[in-house]
Amino acid sequence: MQDIIAGFLRFQAEVFPSRKQLFKELAKSQTPKALFISCSDSRMVPELVTQREPGDLFVIRNAGNIVPSFGPEPGGVSATVEFAVSALKVSDIVICGHSDCGAMKAIATCACLDTMPAVKTWLRYADAARMINEAKPHADERSRVDGMVRENVVAQLNNLRTHPSVALALAQGTLTLHGWVYDIESGSIDALDMEANRFVPLASHAAARRPEGA
Repeated sequence: MQDIIAGFLRFQAEVFPSRKQLFKELAKSQTPKALFISCSDSRMVPELVTQREPGDLFVIRNAGNIVPSFGPEPGGVSATVEFAVSALKVSDIVICGHSDCGAMKAIATCACLDTMPAVKTWLRYADAARMINEAKPHADERSRVDGMVRENVVAQLNNLRTHPSVALALAQGTLTLHGWVYDIESGSIDALDMEANRFVPLASHAAARRPEGA
């Protein structure tokens, strides 16, 4: 904890003064362009990976980068998605999985989660991904986990489309969805090519070649 406190004090003394104007503007309002949904894993830091400034990303982080499908009792994730789309008018939503994801590994390897009932229940929102991944052949455990990570990104994008605010924005052409998988060791990102239904390096994805603001 002392390291965290020391870090804040260093931020306050060294970083904040040089960025004072930015924070003065952010104190009045926020206008993030994208909602970024990622895992709570400490190794995945959205702002670091995307090199974004404070105020650029509206972020949801939870175990397994999960978005429950819309239901009669919306929870915190649903409320955050709705606020991002309806109030903040974000133009893009990214669901980003990552390599060596503990949540996806637990599902892929059928790990016993009896001592973590809340986690066990939460991961049921990845059941569709689990069933698809189990139906495919895998050379080894790593391949099975990697496959689960990717299938989960696809499944959560499908869940996201059930949210009324998202469905409306997609119909109006004001919102674009993206599925990413970040590799911790290499620092690379694969992006879902929705037309081809496969993941390709982000650098060669059509979104990477789109003009700024398009």
